[in-house]
Amino acid sequence: MPVQLADDWQPDSWRARPGLQMPRYADAEALAVVQEELRALPPLVTSWEILALKQQIAEAQDGKRFLLQGGECAENFADCTSEVISNRLKVLLQMSLVLVHGLRLPVVRVGRFAGQYAKPRSTDTETRDGVTLPSYRGDMINGPAFTTQDRAPDPRRMVKAHARSALTMNFTRSLIDGGFADLHHPEYWNLGWMGHSPLAAEYQHMVASIGDAVRFMETLSGSEVHNLNRVDFYTSHEALLLPYEEAFTRQVPRQWGWFNLSTHFPWIGMRTAALDGAHVEYFRGIRNPIAVKVGPTVTPDQLMRLIDVLNPHDEPGRLGLIHRMGDREIADKLPPLLDAVKREGRRVLWICDAMHGNTESTSNGYKTRRFERIRNELEQAFDLHAAAGTRLGGVHLELTGEDVTECIGGARELTEVDLGRAYRSAVDPRLNYEQALEIAIAIVRKQGSLAQPIVR
Repeated sequence: MPVQLADDWQPDSWRARPGLQMPRYADAEALAVVQEELRALPPLVTSWEILALKQQIAEAQDGKRFLLQGGECAENFADCTSEVISNRLKVLLQMSLVLVHGLRLPVVRVGRFAGQYAKPRSTDTETRDGVTLPSYRGDMINGPAFTTQDRAPDPRRMVKAHARSALTMNFTRSLIDGGFADLHHPEYWNLGWMGHSPLAAEYQHMVASIGDAVRFMETLSGSEVHNLNRVDFYTSHEALLLPYEEAFTRQVPRQWGWFNLSTHFPWIGMRTAALDGAHVEYFRGIRNPIAVKVGPTVTPDQLMRLIDVLNPHDEPGRLGLIHRMGDREIADKLPPLLDAVKREGRRVLWICDAMHGNTESTSNGYKTRRFERIRNELEQAFDLHAAAGTRLGGVHLELTGEDVTECIGGARELTEVDLGRAYRSAVDPRLNYEQALEIAIAIVRKQGSLAQPIVR
């Protein structure tokens, strides 16, 4: 018998609950018209892709896979270009290659793109020189320019976000199906830095080792190993703007229940995870694998009640918990949560977001993150899970394939002075391609020093 979700749920039942972090549209009729238009548009993903990902997440929960979730803090419409998309895919493929080589596990590749166009903000408004306007909440909602026209929430932007997401998905699928991810040719993924990066030699050694292994297998079999020609790739975004998500929540032939067909793996942000809130109400009714961000203020009791609502039947592959504590709080805040979930025997995929708890502002006015703190939180997370007898099964990172300077530190030891050279993010600072690869190498090095028990 399949696991049946709540029968008192509908795609719009969230409207009866308090909805945080969502814009106030001035024209309700215009919003309704846009929603009807979106309902008639093709979905971005399929139910069988969603169920395939859920199975892979279930395997990651059993220690048979490792999840790599990475991409933009907030996509913008202007970056829907072939170069930006292919570079983003390249760095995720490079990271997954490092992880497969070092962890000896298949990697579940999940990109934060093709829908990551909305962002929560700390305040609803922003004031400059005595002028107060709505905060910029991502291109799906309003524009970044500090003008009345740009900052006014516009429902038509949801249609444009769908179009950009569809273009991104189409190009990503075309690259993968066309052999871009072929392990026979990892040189396709180079980003032009291999000759001068401090990490170049280590990465090239891994590539050479995998190449030797592929050639050895093909020599033994006498034919090419064809399943190395492509990889599975999935998308994710924070399902923040519920009118948009509702429009793509649909039933499909020969399947029970409702699927969010705007993405494979939606998640709930820390600011919208209230038990009585609209986002939790929406998420409890969809069949997608889902995740929720867990911050340092969450208590064991709150977390267990949230798990009860989002995964009442303890369904394999259903729920990921993305902890984002900060390197200075994780040692105190994470263990009680691990102990509570383990004690109740609940089946979750623990994922570490080492980015969001380590954000700070510099003396020259930039919002940044220090690479050492990101790596330190990640390494502590592995140790804390090992001590608790649980398993860290994935990482969640904000990164880009571009040569940006938004996070301090890393192999090139970027400083505050470097931030002004190539700081392009309109919201949160991202790891650049080199720092992202360095994180993957740090995971492999850390896991090499641990022998985590298999917890079932």
